[in-house]
Amino acid sequence: MRIGIFAGHTANGPIDATVEAARAAADDGFATFWLPQIFGMEALTALAVVGREVPRIELGTAVVPTYPRHPVTLAQEALTTQAISGGRLVLGIGLSHQPVIEGMFGLSFDKPLRHMREYLDVLVPLLRDGKVSSAGETITGRAALDVRGATPPPPVLLAALGPKMLELAGTVVDGTVTWMTGAATIADHVVPVITNAAAAAGRPAPRVGVGLPVCVTDDVDAARERAAKLFEIYGTLPSYRAMLDREGAAGPADVAITGDEATVGAQIAHLESIGGTDFVANIFGSKEERDRTWAFLRSML
Repeated sequence: MRIGIFAGHTANGPIDATVEAARAAADDGFATFWLPQIFGMEALTALAVVGREVPRIELGTAVVPTYPRHPVTLAQEALTTQAISGGRLVLGIGLSHQPVIEGMFGLSFDKPLRHMREYLDVLVPLLRDGKVSSAGETITGRAALDVRGATPPPPVLLAALGPKMLELAGTVVDGTVTWMTGAATIADHVVPVITNAAAAAGRPAPRVGVGLPVCVTDDVDAARERAAKLFEIYGTLPSYRAMLDREGAAGPADVAITGDEATVGAQIAHLESIGGTDFVANIFGSKEERDRTWAFLRSML
């Protein structure tokens, strides 16, 4: 299982902090370095800078929302970052959430599955072939791009939680990256649905990134209390709430990975045994706990 670092704490910049975090992850041998696309720095721009400054490590977005940017524009941005980084980008994309898309951007969140299917009809050919001609009900793309050095095409991971979106991911793109989705749900829902869809489409086994909070600690109760506060909002967003309910979890603290080294190691190993290919570690806790968690994750590489 690839173990990577989710550096959401650097998402607002300054860029030097992001570069420093990526360099530390690369120097310590982590496989991947992930940034979110929220309301700070633009993730692909930041990763282009990181890719220029920091060698070796794979660079991922977790995730870029699709609604605010046309797929031709996103393809151009992703290919540019791929070229700058020397072919190390993993493009994680997702719908975002109805309150964000409608409340902040004033866009319709109607029929999100249709939106994503039509979006991928434009995005994927542009990334793989450099050209597309597609006309959907809501998204049209007729374009060709020539971004030299953007090889190989960046893999695309679709943040998919519902069964139809997971089937789309397995059929069209390279895998999924999840957040706030516990081990039982990964085992019983995410992995079988996306894997079966990929097999039916004659595609390779998909990449399954599992993003979860993690804290190596001797005080599990305090860590769980901290997780409940830090990640509270994710228990209120419908898509994550559905996954927590499927897991039988009251809230984010119930899916956070906490405990001593043996406990945390066993939980991460379990994620691999049920089909996770990537662990996207959102390290939290006190400075001492964060340092201890980082050191333990490094020892697992």
